[in-house]
Amino acid sequence: MRQIRQILCLFMLVFIIAPISASEHTDDKKGLDLQGVLFGHIKDAYEWHITDINGHPIVINLPVIVKSSTGWHVFSSAEFSEEKDAAGNRPGPYGLYISGSQDNENKICEVISGKEVRPFDISITKTVVVLFINSILLLICILIPARWCKKHRPEDPAPKGFTGLMTMFIMYIYDDIIKATLGKNTDRFAPYLLTCFFFIFLSNIMGVVPFPPGGGNLTGNITITFFLALCTFLITNFTGTKAYWKEIFWPDVPTWLKVPVPLMPFIEFFSIFTKPLALMIRLFANMMAGHAIALSLTCLIFIMFGINAVAGASMTVVSVLMSVFMMLLELLVCFIQALVFTMLSSVFISLSQVKEHAAE
Repeated sequence: MRQIRQILCLFMLVFIIAPISASEHTDDKKGLDLQGVLFGHIKDAYEWHITDINGHPIVINLPVIVKSSTGWHVFSSAEFSEEKDAAGNRPGPYGLYISGSQDNENKICEVISGKEVRPFDISITKTVVVLFINSILLLICILIPARWCKKHRPEDPAPKGFTGLMTMFIMYIYDDIIKATLGKNTDRFAPYLLTCFFFIFLSNIMGVVPFPPGGGNLTGNITITFFLALCTFLITNFTGTKAYWKEIFWPDVPTWLKVPVPLMPFIEFFSIFTKPLALMIRLFANMMAGHAIALSLTCLIFIMFGINAVAGASMTVVSVLMSVFMMLLELLVCFIQALVFTMLSSVFISLSQVKEHAAE
């Protein structure tokens, strides 16, 4: 009951503060930049914007590492101007700037012979920082149970607390997803598949947390989902058996479907690339859409206050309730998307481990 009262008090505080904050914000003649709020969270950036206090942004500036026409340069992103010039760019040192053009928006560029070009850029962006943080947290989450298992025997009582929770998760994914799909090949591919599940799940959860070290939309970045899908693609095809490749280039179908026009081999070969593509798009689209919907519901408060105070106060209650519902739903989606990616990866890998059919 004490926890319930605390939660109710928190909701009441939100209902009181949100209208006040929204009304103050909408007094600004510029109004709310809804597109900037949405894409500012979803897109990558050279700095990590935390919040605004009295109109002053609280930003974590990140290191910029580029090789331009004048050589290698390492400096802080704080050296880029906050104000945009006439061309919509944010000027910086060494002739570099953050472009405002449509082709290279929010990317570091320079002008060479009157043409805008991008230098070799290996800067530590927001996505990279979030990737490092999530990787460290993943190691901690795995090494703590591993240390307990190293010090105990299998016949000892089951662990409790965080170790028990992680053990339950690991055994659930191992027994009900990986082992049920791969059978005898479970131990060969379980390390990769377990890593995929917990990395995606942790990244999804950290993206829901609205303050650092969370708040980074890692799995909503198509580069990250592309790399995860690429790993599954490489493991699936480099470990495939002879029977797997035979089914692709010479499947058991009528000969006229293979010769003279290799219709079925072409379809089977094309499916090699569509499977990881589906993994990449599914994870990216679901996580990006979830974040966009949650932010849009919150921004409704400010939009309605731009109409009048009565509409804003009424929408505040609805928007907060819907936002809470969406956040709870997002937690479920975080688990489901990690589970789906792991399950489909294990299915694709199991299909590549097919054996020759025994002769009758």
